[in-house]
Amino acid sequence: MGLRIGDTAPNFQADTTEGKIDFHEWLGDSWGILYSHPADFTPVCTTEIGRTAQLKDEFAKRNTKVAVVSVDDVKSHNEWKKDVNETQNTSVEFPIIGDEERKVANLYDMIHENASATATVRSVFFIGPDKKIKASITYPASTGRNFAEILRVIDSLQLTAKHPVATPADWVPGNDVIIGLGVKDEEIEEKFPKGHKIIKPYLRTTPQPE
Repeated sequence: MGLRIGDTAPNFQADTTEGKIDFHEWLGDSWGILYSHPADFTPVCTTEIGRTAQLKDEFAKRNTKVAVVSVDDVKSHNEWKKDVNETQNTSVEFPIIGDEERKVANLYDMIHENASATATVRSVFFIGPDKKIKASITYPASTGRNFAEILRVIDSLQLTAKHPVATPADWVPGNDVIIGLGVKDEEIEEKFPKGHKIIKPYLRTTPQPE
């Protein structure tokens, strides 16, 4: 059975393109994203690694560290990084984990045998500062990730961790949010001084708290 929301993200030690890391120590008090790519020197993965590097400042603004893993070794990763930097006009500075023994891939259930017996699918794990898994997304090898959605999920997770709200369908930062069901009507004015709307007893909205 794969990892579920609320589970502790498994810790591991591994060699990476940025040196040896202990995953939990490396995360520290930051939020984290761990994602897998099927293989080095492949086209979709090249664009994804490049996009991750291009978004360095966006992840830093969210206090979020990113690490990437595939079943290739670090030597291969370092050679491939040169292609990524060249073709995507960027500089990859986050750790790409060498996992030729599939230790990390197995810990995080990243190999789906019905898709491939050897390559990892495009898993994304969002990890909180408490080392708990807050969300996950899985794509097939043929579908490149939407990084606007990845950033949107981080924004939602961080907002809802601080305030008793939920984010509605298609929410983006700055839009109204939904007041949590645990908040009583008589508490709303104090908790949400920007105002609110009661659409239904169970559907109450307020401007984004931050």
